[in-house]
Amino acid sequence: MNQGLFITLEGGEGAGKSTAIRLLQQQLEELGQSVVVTREPGGIHIAERIREVILDKEHTAMDARTEALLYAAARRQHLVEKVKPALETGSIVLCDRFVDSSLAYQGYARGLGVDAVWEINRFAIHDLMPDLTFWLDIDPEAGLARIAANAEREINRLDQEGFSFHEQVRAGYQLLAEKYPERIVRIDASAEPQAIATQMLDILRVRTRN
Repeated sequence: MNQGLFITLEGGEGAGKSTAIRLLQQQLEELGQSVVVTREPGGIHIAERIREVILDKEHTAMDARTEALLYAAARRQHLVEKVKPALETGSIVLCDRFVDSSLAYQGYARGLGVDAVWEINRFAIHDLMPDLTFWLDIDPEAGLARIAANAEREINRLDQEGFSFHEQVRAGYQLLAEKYPERIVRIDASAEPQAIATQMLDILRVRTRN
């Protein structure tokens, strides 16, 4: 693993992506790797401001297409300012969410159509796709229960969606995993966090062995 790698983590609400990324970062750095951790939407100032608009729980009137366009705009700026420069220096980039989130949430769960949302994002990412994506799969009921039990986590607009929406998000991820099995690896997010991180590291080692 001596060249830049773009690794993304995906999953529904409460899947534990933030914890998994932190633990994977620790393991990679212990192996001497240069690691950049970031998130979407966000990661840089402009994208963080867009994140505030998207996730503000008062913005319930937001149109689904507006939401999709805002995510794509934040994604583009994030790539230009943070992801691409890190990859060019040979770092491993661990990103909490990327284009698959838009496809699952807006394309599938919002009903905009996966192909339509992909076209928006194809323009934004300009062919830069992850080398590997870990899908942390969790039952929506369990994921939402985790959120409810986490007093430190601020509730955002997506957390307020109905249960059926979160079921559709999971179904969207399942379709993506079936369509792109060479890139997307399903991880059982109900496992212990350290076990999840170790599993991801083992998979990453196998994928980058050559």
